[in-house]
Amino acid sequence: MTRRLLTLLLMLTICSPAYAGESAPPPAYIAIIIDDLGDNLAAGRRAVALPGPIAYAFLPHTPHVRSLAREAHSRHKEVMLHLPMQAATHQTLGPGGITLNMTQQEFIHTLEEDLASVPHVVGVNNHMGSLITRHPGHMLWLMQELNRRGNLFFVDSRTTHTTVAQKVAQEAGVPNLRRDIFLDHDATPAAIARQFQRLIAVARKQGSAVGIGHPYPETLATLEALLPTLEAQNIYLVPVRELALNDRPPQHLTTDMAQSEPLPPTP
Repeated sequence: MTRRLLTLLLMLTICSPAYAGESAPPPAYIAIIIDDLGDNLAAGRRAVALPGPIAYAFLPHTPHVRSLAREAHSRHKEVMLHLPMQAATHQTLGPGGITLNMTQQEFIHTLEEDLASVPHVVGVNNHMGSLITRHPGHMLWLMQELNRRGNLFFVDSRTTHTTVAQKVAQEAGVPNLRRDIFLDHDATPAAIARQFQRLIAVARKQGSAVGIGHPYPETLATLEALLPTLEAQNIYLVPVRELALNDRPPQHLTTDMAQSEPLPPTP
């Protein structure tokens, strides 16, 4: 980490109320998911070593998914399936992708193989999916299968404003959440630090918030520097399942700050 980045991160932390001599704000809670794991061993190991109950979302059938998922589990971290879903544009899904033209049988068979490829999986979130998460029927197939297993939660990565994935999860009785902030839509250190502060701001406004990042060197360096500052700000990093089971109130779906969050470049 450069001296300039470290100075920036410390300035952002010192400007929080807990460091500014003000009375401490009420506690708020955040969960963080690191997506797109399984292809790069070194980046994956660095991500898994982050402090606290970070969750790790693995692409199915990737070269290092089994070793990294087992390492994460051994550190008492949550392991998730980062399920490839068809996008509205012509994006390559990679192995284990689910598409709109699948029959229900094909859909469920692919999902079962994807889940089996990730050891210790406790939840699912979507990779891409700007097309398929709009379709209630396909999302119902997904939620019925997660519900049948009885122990998996779902996080809507929300790659389109027209997603119905979380709504269908709620109707199917699957513990669920949605992403509030992408930490590294702009993967520069200053931008990631700003997004981290936005995550805290959303959590203060609604009690909790979910952030998603990726195993970029800049993201990992920023998290390594900022995660240890959370408790002093009365912000607590918690497992994703803890927030999903707390059933955040319906107004969470229409929070102004969450709605203004830009969507990622990949649908």
